[in-house]
Amino acid sequence: TVTVNKQQYESRGASIHALSLHMQDFVKILGLKHRREVAGKSAIFSGEHFVLEETDWYLLNLFRLWWHYGISFLRLQMWVEEVMEKFMRIYKYQAHGYAFSSLEELLRSLGGDAFVNMTQRSVAESLLEVGITQRFVDDVIAAVLRSSYGQSVLVPAFAGAMSLVGAQGSTWAVEGGNKLVCSGLLKLTKANVIPARVTGVSLHSSEGRALYQVHYEGSEGQASAFYDMVVVTTPLHPSRSNFTFENFEPPIADFPGAFQPSVTSVVHGYLNSSYFGFPDPKLFPVASILTTDTPDLFFNAMDNICPVNISAAFRRKQPQEAAVWRVFSQQPLDKQQLKTLFRSYYSVQVTEWQAYPRYDAAKSLPPIVLHENLFYLSGVEWVASSMEMIAVAAKNVALLAYNRWHQDLEKIDQKDLMHKVKTEL
Repeated sequence: TVTVNKQQYESRGASIHALSLHMQDFVKILGLKHRREVAGKSAIFSGEHFVLEETDWYLLNLFRLWWHYGISFLRLQMWVEEVMEKFMRIYKYQAHGYAFSSLEELLRSLGGDAFVNMTQRSVAESLLEVGITQRFVDDVIAAVLRSSYGQSVLVPAFAGAMSLVGAQGSTWAVEGGNKLVCSGLLKLTKANVIPARVTGVSLHSSEGRALYQVHYEGSEGQASAFYDMVVVTTPLHPSRSNFTFENFEPPIADFPGAFQPSVTSVVHGYLNSSYFGFPDPKLFPVASILTTDTPDLFFNAMDNICPVNISAAFRRKQPQEAAVWRVFSQQPLDKQQLKTLFRSYYSVQVTEWQAYPRYDAAKSLPPIVLHENLFYLSGVEWVASSMEMIAVAAKNVALLAYNRWHQDLEKIDQKDLMHKVKTEL
């Protein structure tokens, strides 16, 4: 939960507007480095064999896609590019200080009602409508979504589009770990971080305006403080615990929906290449394995991972050597499943978490404005869940709060923004 008092907020308008930069620009400002890419091929596993396997030759990869799926991969690329071209408008809008009071208004400003509808219909339905074959959806699209969201092709089209963008190899990582972006931004903004768990927010009033009391528990026990503005970043769904809103009328209740559990197992061991159809480990060709939506498959994806710091001399382990593998699954792997994937292993580290919204659990988008100066950030995950979407939503909340505080209503929920932005240049 992020809180801001009046004096701090009015003195930081310039830094708030400076957040219109892309994530890559954040990295430059913070003095961070782009982590070097390590080559590695991918394949899609059906439970019996590889239905699609990447090679070292780009033209051969294109030929295999065409041979198996016709021009579906071209239609997919055109569809994704069209969505992303419209989505990128948000950076121009935010650079000019425009904000939106609801997720629907934000989406409508980018792609009209079509973008709003993309949160209500499945990615499979949308792709079939533009001429992509069912086989391509079942093999390729399903594998990407199982890897990214741990869910099927029934996820909403907008979330599916964002997932497919990441699968095209345009993502990047920070040397030393992506967490350095967050810690670096906190240091850059000189934010006053209170290491405590927020338990609730209660509404009060002062001189005719809203005042919010934030309750929290820290190492020294329970405490609270008053703020003019509060941004709630924890998910406000039934799975949250011990977080309450008091004195609000009407009451602020939980929003419908649930989260998709995800289990990440980091295994240091020898891959059982025979399970994937390669009796000789030396001939195993890929570093990343995606899976189709097959009932008997007990994992969603796995990949041979690299350190967050990559030296010039670093190389991937040979397939017959012990390496560190990351396995995504919906349930913790039992010993028999680990034995299926690995001939032997030295260690297993398991992390289970509520990773993403379960997109079939709710059809309405949460609000951004909970009260006069009480804002909600995490609702954007129900549009699509990614670091970039959260960054966009955070910038939108900052601009919305700033514009509302200064009564600059011409910067909120404006129509025909592309024309307005062009005339302002």
